[in-house]
Amino acid sequence: MEHLRVAAIGAGGMASGHFRNLSDFEDVELVAICDISEAQAIRQCKKYGGKPYTNYEMMLDKEHIDAVYICIPPFAHGEPELAVCQRQIPLFIEKPLSTQMKVAQKIYQAIQEYNIITSIGYHWRYQHNINLAKSLLSEQKIVGALGYWMSGFPGTPWWSIRERSGGQHVEQTTHVFDLCRYLVNSDVVSVHGFSAQDSTKVIKNHNVDDMSIINIRFANGVIVNITSACMLKKWSRVRLELFCDGLVVEIEPSLELSFIDTSSTDEGTKGGNLRINRSGQIEEHIHYMSGYVTEDRVFIDAVKTGNTSQIRSTYADSLKTLELTLAASLSFETGKVVNLKEPGILD
Repeated sequence: MEHLRVAAIGAGGMASGHFRNLSDFEDVELVAICDISEAQAIRQCKKYGGKPYTNYEMMLDKEHIDAVYICIPPFAHGEPELAVCQRQIPLFIEKPLSTQMKVAQKIYQAIQEYNIITSIGYHWRYQHNINLAKSLLSEQKIVGALGYWMSGFPGTPWWSIRERSGGQHVEQTTHVFDLCRYLVNSDVVSVHGFSAQDSTKVIKNHNVDDMSIINIRFANGVIVNITSACMLKKWSRVRLELFCDGLVVEIEPSLELSFIDTSSTDEGTKGGNLRINRSGQIEEHIHYMSGYVTEDRVFIDAVKTGNTSQIRSTYADSLKTLELTLAASLSFETGKVVNLKEPGILD
């Protein structure tokens, strides 16, 4: 397969970045874009090519498609993925997988049934400095970790509605949870979370938590605390710190959303910071490359060759990240520790 014909379901901000990357690949043609907003689909097609649609079933039936990108809000996942799987077309899906475990599990069953090549948009896994950190930590015994996504409030209307976004920890801080899982390299055993809302704030339809603190225990004994906050102004902290005997690894992954030119070395396009402290001896790395570009290239190559070994975020693995964040949601509600070894705990 020399030339790939790609279609997309969803034409918003995250999709735009993928379109830009795909348009730079000489072996890829964007043939169709579907969105509930016809104007948005038309606008993206004028910029990147392809035919606009508002009905994805029609698009999938009319066009010859080699791969589909699904870039839709968390609450909208389910039927689009199933429709693509039934047509046995490879899938790239933006995170999070869903706001409900049962929906994601149904999608996963279809992926397995039809043997679909699938990649999930946890792009931090593809950043060079993350690779350096993973290589270093694989030779160490991690004792614990601290993670943060503390920032302001996104302007997307559905984001503030818990039933639609799942809350900040499910939709946004999911990147930190996923990176922690990737580096700790163990299954989560238990989750205990606390959340808070500012009762003086009046925002229409706003019911997501302003801040949450989530404690995690892994099967290999590693303990982790991850904090989320979305009510801050002109201050932010997005990072993961991992602690070993005589070693601290601090990671500040890139938050770049413009899907940068990877040949650039401008400070605004850096792909993330890595700080290694070996008993006071400090080593710093700044890498100028976006994980977004790499994850798209890896997916395209996997579809072309059938070799999926370079995909770092499969659906099966991403399902564990969703399970972790939804367990935190349950803990917020009950005030109890959620034991993920308990069968059907999130059903």
